Amino acid sequence: MNKQQLFENIKRKQSFLCVGLDTDIKKIPEHLLKEEDPIFAFNKAIIDATADLCIAFKPNLAFYESMGVKGWVSFEKTIRYIKENYPDQFIIADAKRGDIGNTSEMYARSFFDELNIDSVTVAPYMGEDSVKPFLIYPEKWVILLALTSNKGSQDFQLTVDSNGERLFEKVLKKSQEWANDEQMMYVVGATQGEMFTEIRKYAPNHFLLVPGVGAQGGSLEEVCKYGMNNMCGLIVNSSRAIIYADKTELFAEAARKAAKEVQEQMAIELKRLV
Repeated sequence: MNKQQLFENIKRKQSFLCVGLDTDIKKIPEHLLKEEDPIFAFNKAIIDATADLCIAFKPNLAFYESMGVKGWVSFEKTIRYIKENYPDQFIIADAKRGDIGNTSEMYARSFFDELNIDSVTVAPYMGEDSVKPFLIYPEKWVILLALTSNKGSQDFQLTVDSNGERLFEKVLKKSQEWANDEQMMYVVGATQGEMFTEIRKYAPNHFLLVPGVGAQGGSLEEVCKYGMNNMCGLIVNSSRAIIYADKTELFAEAARKAAKEVQEQMAIELKRLV
């Protein structure tokens, strides 16, 4: 899915919502534990309930890898189900990979060759040769960590060098030597608020993946005010607030209701693009 197709999807659905599939076996409704594959059964129900309200799904690899082989099987089944039944969905593997070039090449193969996923989150700390292997796939996206939503982001990302440049600014500027806004996005946490203005100084045309709306307390209104561009330029993720909205047998209906509330807010924000 290229940038224009992503934008067309946003306009058609009046949504730039990404549903995060952070599926924890300890948090899903108990009745699903009787299923042969409880994780996939939960994901399938959430996907079916929210697919018309969102433009992307983002499985977080940690939640699947924590279950060993069974979790990886559930992850693969989830990816296959989305691709076969909802081909208009943008799929993000939230893996935060990044290693020396040879290792990154293997990570890229697993997500892009083997699973044919649209995009993967990548950590930029090890520099260009750790990111380049993901960029040899011209129809895939790299989503680079820039300014995250966690409290500890201040430990490094906002530190200032001798030239007065903050680390996240250096990441934004340097990484644009590796790829353009047709192949690279950035992760910017919703809790950063007005910092989106700073991000847009260096990356005015890139799509931003924005976690932190909902359970982490980020404001959708603030994100849009400071971060939206003329192609929307935002993919806003919500995970726990949607998928764990209810723990009874009505969990999917509750997830849909929660997603619908976000989508309706997004439709209002999108009116500024008209």
